[in-house]
Amino acid sequence: MNILIADDETIIQEGIKRTLSKRFPEYRTYLASNAEEAVTLLRNHRIDLALTDIMMPGMTGLELIRLTRSQYPHIRWVVISAYSEFSYAQEAVRLGAKDYLLKPIGKEALISMIEELAAEIGRDAELVREEESLSMNRKYVREAVFQRWSSGLDIGRFDMTPLMECYPDFHLMMVKMDTDKVAQLEHFTIENVMSELIERYGSGFVTTHTSKSLLGLVSMQNEPELEKLLEELRRYLGKMLRVPFQILHTGRMDDINQVSAEVQRMRQASETQVYENISSSGDELIEVALQYIRTHIHTDLSLEKVASVVYLNSVYLSQLFKQKTGEGFKEYVIRLRLEHAKLLLHNPTLKLADIAQRIGYQDIRHFSQLFRKRYGQTPSEFRASM
Repeated sequence: MNILIADDETIIQEGIKRTLSKRFPEYRTYLASNAEEAVTLLRNHRIDLALTDIMMPGMTGLELIRLTRSQYPHIRWVVISAYSEFSYAQEAVRLGAKDYLLKPIGKEALISMIEELAAEIGRDAELVREEESLSMNRKYVREAVFQRWSSGLDIGRFDMTPLMECYPDFHLMMVKMDTDKVAQLEHFTIENVMSELIERYGSGFVTTHTSKSLLGLVSMQNEPELEKLLEELRRYLGKMLRVPFQILHTGRMDDINQVSAEVQRMRQASETQVYENISSSGDELIEVALQYIRTHIHTDLSLEKVASVVYLNSVYLSQLFKQKTGEGFKEYVIRLRLEHAKLLLHNPTLKLADIAQRIGYQDIRHFSQLFRKRYGQTPSEFRASM
């Protein structure tokens, strides 16, 4: 049996692993410090049982369960929580978690729970494996073929007729991300949200289009429902993603041979469409960025440097910064530096060159020009007027 332990506290991770290794040496354990590492392990290994902390950086244990339960329905989840988080543990049970453990975790309670769940997993394992193997094989073949078909690539002698019969009419949806990093967790999030909504509103599937975009096919009885689906998709992704994204879609289609042309049209349209991410974490991310700027005002600040601190694309940070503060990044930094300079100018023992360096300017002429442009007088004139 393969067991995943997701907890950002190393001492908890190692304690559980040590207990399991002594009592169940035949079981293999995998460790994750956050949801992104957990998702990577889920995709690369067949995990039978997962223990997750409630509070982890980036994504909570509850969000991790909610995100993965449809794709990995066989996994037994157990949540780990502090006593003050007990209400969250109850919510996890409602999401399908089998049990919860309160910190500090007792060895006997842990062993007893593992024995009980191992017996349950053993009874269901063979049947589940057969069903999942057939289902996954069909899914991978369909998605691999459709990915090539949608990109206009050769699919050999593969017959698309069965697919056309399953979806005589359909809509295509594309979600495209704008990020410079490897977006594995974001990719997984989009795939799961799109799949759940497609299943809720009709039928269809989701496939990878590129490393930064996914393509969904949805067939629905009630065409006006498409707008509801897209609105829900936008709302969920806005809450869960930390990268900017676009949602594009086609009208109703009934010819699968037009898929490649429509996908190309959406890709071209994406070049002029504004990225969005009305993220609930936007305020927190900007506050972190502002705090970093205030404490590093004397350094060579750049948009790219601050963007790397908050793990955002620099273009998106620029948009979000203007949206949240009402100022552009460059204008904000200049204003903050010059306000700080005014305070320093009250100290007559400080030379202008020293003040310029303390607010991040090595060139005193450049500092004086910016000061005069903003306040209508040079730093020396301002000091004299006091």
